Amino acid sequence: MPFAWNLPYLSVFLTMVTAILLSVIPGAKRAYWITVCVSAAVTVMSLCFLSFIVRADTSYAFTMGKFPAPFGNEIKFGPLQGLLASVFAAVMCLSLLGGRAELFEDVDPKKMGLACVMLNMILASLLVLSYTNDAFTAYVFIEISTIAACALVMIKDSGPTLVATIRYLFMSLLGSGLFLFSIILLYAITGHLLMPQLHDSVSMLMADGSYTRVLALLLGMMTAGLGVKSAMFPFHRWLPDAHGTATTTSSAVLSGLVVKGYAVLLITMYCRVFTLETVRAFHIHDAVFALGFCGMILGSVMALRETHAKRMLAYSSVAQLGYVFMGLGLGTEAGVAAALFQILAHAFTKPLLFVSVGRLASTTHHDKQLRALRGSAWNCPLAGFGFGVGALSMVGIPLFGGFAAKVNFSTASIFTDSKIALTLFVLALSSVLNALYYIPALINLWSEKKPDSEKAKKDLTATLAIIGLALGVLFLGVCFTPVMDVIVRGLELM
Repeated sequence: MPFAWNLPYLSVFLTMVTAILLSVIPGAKRAYWITVCVSAAVTVMSLCFLSFIVRADTSYAFTMGKFPAPFGNEIKFGPLQGLLASVFAAVMCLSLLGGRAELFEDVDPKKMGLACVMLNMILASLLVLSYTNDAFTAYVFIEISTIAACALVMIKDSGPTLVATIRYLFMSLLGSGLFLFSIILLYAITGHLLMPQLHDSVSMLMADGSYTRVLALLLGMMTAGLGVKSAMFPFHRWLPDAHGTATTTSSAVLSGLVVKGYAVLLITMYCRVFTLETVRAFHIHDAVFALGFCGMILGSVMALRETHAKRMLAYSSVAQLGYVFMGLGLGTEAGVAAALFQILAHAFTKPLLFVSVGRLASTTHHDKQLRALRGSAWNCPLAGFGFGVGALSMVGIPLFGGFAAKVNFSTASIFTDSKIALTLFVLALSSVLNALYYIPALINLWSEKKPDSEKAKKDLTATLAIIGLALGVLFLGVCFTPVMDVIVRGLELM
């Protein structure tokens, strides 16, 4: 076995061991920088693995422990998994750097070690949800991610964050329960938990016409459960409070990464276990398309009405996740590939916006109301630039990742005769709605500077984060063809 084949497992192992050690290692700054270094190391390992696996043009299963399939546990790696892991780890590292100042202000130094434990566990969960070849292991790390995410919201230790955490926890447990029940039903009728064996059993049942109602029920429950956890409309009400009240790093990680892990798992279950043909046979994709359509429009409408910058960004996440579910709802490989590209584009763009708003708010005594942020970009030009890049990407201006994502969705809709007109219409309408709140917000930031405003303090880590995230958005906008090639090939090898 080439050494590079061990890198994904070593990445998961490193993050989990670090989380365990940080629970006993003293020192807030030490815990923070260890977490930054670990996420950077995972980024490097994931990029090395991605380079190797793309050149090898293959995928493989890594058996965990002594017991082979179907009794043991497996993780499976391919070009798509390597790409997702690289982006998730890189965005985690940049989000930590971008929100460093506010993180140390908002979090009690005695709790910083625990916050870093949760950040490492979230990164481990994202890696496992991308890599796992076992349905029950996915459920275990869904729960780990849920607990860690709730802790990150609550770590700010204020009344609004506590209320938001309770609402977040209730909705997340509902989603986890639905997913668990679907796995129980799946195991009851197939006797398997590993995805290759599940795929074979489901294919046989579909061919025989057996348990079709049970399969339809559990597939609907699985879609609803993971939809609740990834803020699919109309299960999104927990997201604005949770992401809008948390500290900058938490908001960036939650909006840019955590909800994406559940969407990636749903795509894996669709493609690796059930196949898109089965999803289309039960018309699950039609329901997902309709909910994605509603999320794209109503999420933007709610963002348009917001006056708090972070809550506006949170509602915008509902709209952007609507794109992902609309792509899945097309029910084609091209639609799934476009949804995965949207996951990558949004993973860079939304943390860039949250980090930029955090820096801009530091010049207004941390007042994040849009009226208070008027002219703040003149006191922190780099953050104003970062917000501009993120806003233009969300609107869909060429050369940015958001534009490339819309091009991919438009292209994917061509393969669906019944949905092409509606897809193109909702893409155009969503772009207009995005422009109606992002462009005025951008103009507001660069308006005449207030006389009582103050210059932002120099922060090298935030500078690196904004530049890194902005380069990610630009890279996806300019070089989206090779990225899409990796995604398409990864889906073929899934």
